[in-house]
Amino acid sequence: AICGHGCKYGECMGPNKCKCFPGFTGKTCNQDLNECGLKPRPCEHRCMNTHGSYKCYCLNGYMLMPDGTCASSRTCAMVNCQYGCEEVKGEVQCLCPSGGLQLGPDGRTCIDIDECSSGKAVCSYNRRCVNTFGSYYCKCQLGYELKYVSGHYDCVDVNECVTNMHRCNLHAECLNTEGSFKCKCKQGYRGSGFNC
Repeated sequence: AICGHGCKYGECMGPNKCKCFPGFTGKTCNQDLNECGLKPRPCEHRCMNTHGSYKCYCLNGYMLMPDGTCASSRTCAMVNCQYGCEEVKGEVQCLCPSGGLQLGPDGRTCIDIDECSSGKAVCSYNRRCVNTFGSYYCKCQLGYELKYVSGHYDCVDVNECVTNMHRCNLHAECLNTEGSFKCKCKQGYRGSGFNC
């Protein structure tokens, strides 16, 4: 089976037919499925969509059970957690719905962890990290674009000279470089290449 556009988060099952991994959708399985919008809803109270998955959390005064349901808890109501709580060995602890969030100094509200600046993010060498609330994603470095090449997605150098994204002078030639470009004045002209 050949899938010309590739199957980003899935596998090729027939000519241009992708079977997406759980949590992903789209013709090339490149879109995150918002499980929170599905019917029946996967969470009893509140749902937070994450990349390829989702997290359940409960309203204040309830605690999250292992099956995703919310059980009433008077002890939880007293603690006043932002995203519900759980009881561990008789102690009530507030929860954060994502590993990219941590409990704030008050022990009740969740604050974002910037994985990009803390070094927790893992992006390949030609990608840059973009922080989001509760998570992060990897984006191609400037001068590169995401393309499907030989069986997988990769960040490929943009040839600014071909795409006319350069600002070279009319009397200059454009020279593509890895991730960028240079302008060089043609013979008989001199200057920066942007001005000749």
